[in-house]
Amino acid sequence: MTTSSPIAIYFIALFVASSITSTMLAISVPPELTDNLHTDPGAIKLASIDYGRIINEKPFAVLYPSSLDDIRTLINLSYSSSFPYTIAAKGQAHSTWGQAQANKGVVVQMSSLNSFRNGTGILISGDRSSGFYADVGGEQLWIDVLNATLAWGLSPVSWTDYLYLTIGGTLSNAGISGQTYRKGPQITNVLELDVLTGKGEFVTCTSQKDTELFYAVKWLRILYSDFSSFSTDQETLISTTGPSHKVKPDYLEGQLLMSQSPLDFYPQSQHQKITSLINQYGIVYLIEVATYYDNKNEDKRVKQMLKSLKGFVHGFVFEKDVTYLEFLNRVHDEEIVLRKKGLWDIPHPWLNIFIPRSRITDLDNGAFRNILLKRNFTSSTVLVYPLLRSKWDERMSAVIPDEEDVFYVVGFLDAGADDWETFDNRNKDILQFCVNGGIKFKQYLGHHATKEEWINHFGSKWNTFQQRKARFDPKMILSPGQRIFNN
Repeated sequence: MTTSSPIAIYFIALFVASSITSTMLAISVPPELTDNLHTDPGAIKLASIDYGRIINEKPFAVLYPSSLDDIRTLINLSYSSSFPYTIAAKGQAHSTWGQAQANKGVVVQMSSLNSFRNGTGILISGDRSSGFYADVGGEQLWIDVLNATLAWGLSPVSWTDYLYLTIGGTLSNAGISGQTYRKGPQITNVLELDVLTGKGEFVTCTSQKDTELFYAVKWLRILYSDFSSFSTDQETLISTTGPSHKVKPDYLEGQLLMSQSPLDFYPQSQHQKITSLINQYGIVYLIEVATYYDNKNEDKRVKQMLKSLKGFVHGFVFEKDVTYLEFLNRVHDEEIVLRKKGLWDIPHPWLNIFIPRSRITDLDNGAFRNILLKRNFTSSTVLVYPLLRSKWDERMSAVIPDEEDVFYVVGFLDAGADDWETFDNRNKDILQFCVNGGIKFKQYLGHHATKEEWINHFGSKWNTFQQRKARFDPKMILSPGQRIFNN
């Protein structure tokens, strides 16, 4: 699995953002779609549910495609109609506000394509001299891509925290995690995309990045009692200059630890000590880092990295060694536990925002302490970690805060069966705090109630985004669940 030089691996991901309305009733269905277009209650119910379990919009029908031509036929049928219907692609439906739904439209169940290309949608090709690439169907899961590439001694370099998501789903939103500060979001690590447009046309777009692979992972969590030291040390670790830039972690995220936060990562013998620290400060901040390695010098590398950090609490550095697969698939273990407790298939009113570096301390004071802590939202999972503007391609439609070279991801990842509206109202208060304070944030995986809000979200990119929509989906057939043009 080791190599004398870096191995490049790229993705050719085929995906469609697609959705049909009640006008379908007046349209004759082509014979080739008759067996694959379902209107039974079971199919309709499944297509109207997503991970958020907040929005439930029923489609008229669900397409279970047996080939890409089935999807193209469906789109062409709508595009040529005097009353075009909308089409939404559904992968794992991990969205939280109905983005993969199509009210009175048609939902395309992308997982049905798993039998496409003789049962495999993941093909690894290439050689060491010219580089390797993976040709991957958009309906495929990242966990399956990981397993397929590891069999070749290869791996993609940019991930999401949860791997049971489709390629098309994460690429359509950028795809971020703790590797993003080094390698950029997933979408910037794609060589080529084949996209099916709202006209029923295939369009290919290209880009290029590299990759590498290691045997194992040293996984650390480093605790802080004050936010300033926490954010300063995070920025030190992602810095592109200075002595620390030579010992960068391969993965970096940050979290809040509060009184109801789980302590499963830490040794049982340390739980009381950590709990006492939380009780003393109300909020403890943790930097989570991982380094990938295939040699015996990893301890030296970790020591150099820790030496560059100045503000963590002495005696509160915790580490473990795991395999590369175990680390990347770590959230799945949490999923298994939550499913057993009945806490997975419940509403998830998540909020993810990008905050300019210059205002992140304001968020600590105004949101973390004055909203979360004072209102006793101490069971919330809250992610906080910095990213670099230089790793994002400004030509893409993904929107990040203007001007500053460093910005932060802040994610409020809550779940509630009966009280999801309480979390949603709290999230609205956090956004209002940002508005009142003049914090120029951007939502990631966001949802907006009006077109005006979407225009404000895209800012200077709006005109370009609107022109692309007019060019590739002029009848606004695709992705009504986003509520950008179909609102």
